[in-house]
This record gives sequence, structure tokens and C-alpha cells, in this order.
Amino acid sequence: MIANRWSDAEAQVWLDKAGNDPAERDLALRVYSSRIIGGDPDLVMHGGGNTSVKVRRPDLFGRMQEVLHVKGSGWDLDTILAPGLPGVRLAPLLALRDLGALSDEAMVNVQRQNLLDSSAPNPSVEALLHAFLPHRYVDHTHATPFLILANLPNAIEAAREIFGNRLGIVPYIMPGFGLAKAAAEVYEADPSVEGLLLLNHGHFAFGDSARASYDLIVKHTNEVAEYLGLSVPTPLKQRQPTLAASILPTLRGVLGDMSGDRDAAMPVFDLRNGPQVMAFLDRPDLADLATRGTASPDHVIRIKPAPLVLTAADLAAGRAGIAAAAAAFADNYRSYFDRQNARVGGIKTMLPTTPALAWVAGLGLIGIGATAGGASIAADIGEQNIAVRATGEDAGGFRPIGPDDLFDLEYWSLEQAKLGKGKAAAMQGRIVMVTGGAGAIGLATARAFAGQGAQVMLVDRDRAALDRALAQLGAGHDAAVLDVTDPDAADAAMRATTGRFGGLDILVSNAGAAMSGALLELPDADLRAAFELNFFSHQRFARSAARLFCDQNRGGQILFNISKQAVNPGRNFGAYGLPKATTLFLMRQLALELGEHGIRVNGINADRIRSGLLTEDFIAERAGARGTDAATYMAGNLLRREVEARHVAAAFVALAGCERTTAHVMTVDGGNIEAALR
Repeated sequence: MIANRWSDAEAQVWLDKAGNDPAERDLALRVYSSRIIGGDPDLVMHGGGNTSVKVRRPDLFGRMQEVLHVKGSGWDLDTILAPGLPGVRLAPLLALRDLGALSDEAMVNVQRQNLLDSSAPNPSVEALLHAFLPHRYVDHTHATPFLILANLPNAIEAAREIFGNRLGIVPYIMPGFGLAKAAAEVYEADPSVEGLLLLNHGHFAFGDSARASYDLIVKHTNEVAEYLGLSVPTPLKQRQPTLAASILPTLRGVLGDMSGDRDAAMPVFDLRNGPQVMAFLDRPDLADLATRGTASPDHVIRIKPAPLVLTAADLAAGRAGIAAAAAAFADNYRSYFDRQNARVGGIKTMLPTTPALAWVAGLGLIGIGATAGGASIAADIGEQNIAVRATGEDAGGFRPIGPDDLFDLEYWSLEQAKLGKGKAAAMQGRIVMVTGGAGAIGLATARAFAGQGAQVMLVDRDRAALDRALAQLGAGHDAAVLDVTDPDAADAAMRATTGRFGGLDILVSNAGAAMSGALLELPDADLRAAFELNFFSHQRFARSAARLFCDQNRGGQILFNISKQAVNPGRNFGAYGLPKATTLFLMRQLALELGEHGIRVNGINADRIRSGLLTEDFIAERAGARGTDAATYMAGNLLRREVEARHVAAAFVALAGCERTTAHVMTVDGGNIEAALR
């Protein structure tokens, strides 16, 4: 059941921030109740739903006017603030009701003409529905129980059984002017109703206070949940380790091939395989349910009209079977588009034919996106959809809108605008693993790649340090707690990255530590330990990454942190320089052997970076030995400037972007002639 999350104390905090102005106080409560609605994925998720409040504000001449504050495009309810509820003059919107028809473009234009702030975001496509209802507060949700109810073949009868006449029932109409008029007419036929059920769409509730409207949202949703026998909220983001994750790199490579550009980024995956998902994938009617559309019409812009379904037989056939299923999906989508585009006069341009959601036998549900965020949205909506399909089908039938209406939503310009059209970041879609990721160079490198749009998997043995590093990187990244010297660590890291993001594009093999001591006095055990960390860990991670790259069959890149010690040994640093020199040769050998697979192998030779390798005590010791201070010692290069971790990070990113460069070492040392390679 949905919990009522209203707190008078929290509401008072928002009121106190608003001050004494009545309109600002009403808006503050609108923000608060919107956020607690948006914070419950069983009510709305990822831009779904909208809320509004009607207030009175003075115009420039001091005359009071009615203003509708309604959710703006691009804002999510769970994080909304006052700017996300743009104010629109209400009277001009109400006047539109006298029109017989109004195009979407004209509707948007009128709404923008009447914004109090011309720089505000576009009001919701359902702003007129909020305007035409007389209540001060209006809430619209796509609650999971209501989506089940709204898509039943006997939805009207079931709604009457649950609510009697407490809810008005609105037939399915595409959002916009027509739906707003129809909903207002249903309400006016019986003004005693507490809300509206929009068939195949969702739920509206309203009241004269934010608390009253929110309470009805929760109450109505729980009444439907009780009727359907739903006792717990829909579980989301359920992931568990699975051996079947080895399928993901192959699928990722196959979908990447569909772009036709070998250098283009592959999609990012988000795997969900909790008990509810796995039980759904065992249903005998799975293939039929895959053809039924989406639980809510607006979901189509996130997950397309249908998922890619990979059966056990597809998987048993390996890459060929997966590729054949993906090609069939693309062919079906083209056929769907061609039929529907002909129906609307051939005016639409086809979207990419790659799936946005996959149901994979024995593996789980996969959200597919250009970024980890996009994949997560698709997976969240995918999980809600399977809950709606399964419960609805078992309760009498899952009968959403048909292909005509679905196409109209998928290719509706007002819905497409929600997705944004900004230029993709340089590393968008690239998955980068950084070993030693919690250290100075590793974290700087992770930040640099994340800043270019990549998804990063950090590998380090210090859980607390990894948590701090992830907090700096923000959402969309992950970490694996592993000791790189463990013989199984490399394979475990690849499994973790594949399970989280679907595969890998770039390995930054960075982990290492400096060990000092004269070779004649160095114990064999210490030298072997130095090789385990500074050579064999790099070799094992490179081998595992290369195998994963070959599964994807889309190339990839291995970047080694090698060090100037590989070519310019330092006194008493043989335990560090010997394995680093071997890593330099490893880089060149792998470049020679992996080039035919499109895998590039490059390295960085850095010197004197403040990090775990060069502690403050060590720097002071070396500076003292040379009769100088720490700053001068660290700037002991041709440029006379200290080299920082961020400079090494920038070099890694630069090499990653050199699409036709392999077997190359870039020096990042401020100029060290003794360490120059040529």
C-alpha cells in the first residue's frame, strides 16, 4: 500500500521559507506536496504526472489576477522547486474553452504568451486540464494501481465497484485541448466527484488545499491496490549477481552495430533481475504481452512500443541468434513506422530502430539508453510496466491503447520535446574502468572521464575511499571493492562492470605503488610483490578487458599508467622501475596483437605526481637529499612547474579520444630529457 508521507512539520518548513505572502505560501505547499508525490515511484516516475495550484497575484499595475502555477517541462516532481511551476495567467486559458478546436502549436503559444516570466519553461501539455478544473490544487499521477485499473477491459465497471460515483471517468483522448475539455465536462456533469480516472492514462485528484488533494491521491490509489490485491509497492532497481551477465557484452555489441558506425558509442545497459522480473519472464504468455504497447501512453517515448525479447533459443545460438532477434526487432519497428506514417500522411521522420528495453530469458529486464541515466529511466519504467501487465492480465486483461494512438504519442512533437535535443558529450555512452580509482591520479582520471559524459567504474581495495570518490562523481557511476593483486580480481571487475553497465569501452589500468631499495639488498619477496602490483595486475586486467572487448566485437582501448621509471630508472627504485619497464613492453606487445580486433593500447609516462606513490614525507626526503625544498623538487622539469594528477587525467582522456592511435606513450612530466622516448 502507498504510505501517506505528508508531514505537518515539513510543510511548515516550506511555509516558513515562503514568508507571509499568501500566493508564495500556497506555492510553497504546492512544491512540498509535489515532491512527496514525485518521491514515490508507485505514483509517478521520471517526468510523469503533473501538479498545479491557482493563486492571486498583482500585475504590474497592482491589479489582482488569477494565476495558474503548473509543472513545467523538464522538471521532475521529486526534485521540483518553485521555478519548475511556472505561473500562467488563468483568464486567457479559461477563454480557450469556448473554441471548438485548438492545435497543439497554438496551445503552446498561448500558454507561453501568458507566462508571468517569459524565460520560464513550457507549462505542462496538460496545463489546460488543470486550468479548466476549478479547484485550487490539482494532482495528476500515473500510479501503478491506477495504470492496472485504467487498462482493464472492464475498467469502467471495476472503477464503479471500487469508487461508486466518487470518480468521474474520462475516455482515452490524447493529452491537450481535447482531453482538457472532455475532463472538464465529466467533472461538471457531477461536481461532487473527488477525482477523475482517465482510461488508459492515469488519475486526477483535487482539493482546496495541498493536503486535501494529496490525501485523495494516496487514498484513491490504495483503494485500487486493495481491490487488485496489491499489498506492497512495486519493487524497483532490484539487481542480483548472475552468471548470465556474460550475454550483455554480446548484446551491447550487436546493438552498437545497428548504428552502422564502428566508432559510434554503444548503448549503456541497466539490468534488473529481481524475483518479480524473473517470475514475469517465465510467463507462458510473455510473447503476447510484449506486443501490447505500454502501461501509460507517455511511456512509449522512453521504452518504445515493444521490448526486444530474447528467448532461450536466441541465446543458445550465440551472437548469431542475438543479432537475428535484434534485426527482426528493427524490421518490425520499420514496418510499424511505415504503416503509421502512411496513416498520418508521411510527415514523420523515423526514430532509431534500436530497442530501449529488452526482456532476456534467464537474465532479466534491461533498460537501454545512451547514458546510464537514460538506461535507468527505461529500466524503471520497464519494471513498472511488467507489474502493470502481469497484474492486469491476471485481473481480467491488459488492454492499453492501440498502435495508432501509441504512434501518435511516440511521434507527438510535444512529447519528443521532453527528451531534449542537446549535443551529446564527447564520451557519452563510453564505459570506463579505472583501477586504483580512489587514489589521486585514479580519481582525477575518473572525474575527467565523467566530465566528458562517460560512465565510470572505480576499482580499489578501500571501500570508504571508494564511497568518498563516488560521492564526488555523482550519480551514474559505480565501484567494485577489489585488490588488483588477487588473481581473480580482473575477471571479477569485468563481471561487476558488465552487470552494472553492460560492458566496457576503456580500461585505465592505473593501480600501482612505488617500492624503493637497492636491488642487491632487496628481498625476493618484495621484488615479486612489486611485480604482482605493478606488472601482473596490469597484465591480468588488460587480458580480461581485451576478452570482453572481443565479446562486444566493437574495439576498445587499454590505457596503462606506466611511469617515466620505465625508461629513466631512479637510484634504488629498481623494484618499481623493473615491472614498469615490463608494463611498457606489455603495452607494445598488446598493441601488436590486438590491433586486428580494433583494440587500441596506449600509455602515460608521468613523473613526480603527488599521490599515494609520492607522499609528503617521501617528497620532503627526496628534496632534502637534493638540497632543495619540496616545491622546487616537484617542479624539477623543463617547464619549472609541478605536474598534478589532473594533468595526467587530461592526458588519459586525450589518448582515449585519439581514434587512430595505438602503441603510443604520452609523457606527462613537465619535460624530462632523460625520460624522453625519442
